Amino acid sequence: MSLDVPAALLERAESGAVTDDEFVACVRESLPYAWQVISEVAAELGTGTAEFADHATPPPSETERGQLLRALASDAIRGGLERHFGMKLAFQNCHRVAGFRPAAVDGEVYREFISPAGQLRNQSPELRDC
Repeated sequence: MSLDVPAALLERAESGAVTDDEFVACVRESLPYAWQVISEVAAELGTGTAEFADHATPPPSETERGQLLRALASDAIRGGLERHFGMKLAFQNCHRVAGFRPAAVDGEVYREFISPAGQLRNQSPELRDC
């Protein structure tokens, strides 16, 4: 299961009345490692002028890796996080999370990061099983 949804929130979701803030709070509580990584990327992006910031440290366990996969593989979760933090997320190798400024999404750095060549350059034998 991706998220631990409180009964009251699930009840509101069944009627379609869930705010982004409620949804993001559920994500934060359910996927704390993913939240921490994405928060750190957002903070780093906010302190500089670079087009993007990233986190490339492998997770300490498969549990944490699973949180990243669930957060970034779900359109709803990823979209909620992007809106909350005001950045576009990109993901490689089951653990490399990058946050791009919205203005950079049409730029060369972003296109290179998400390109097949960019993915291939980020491979190594250690990452094959991630």
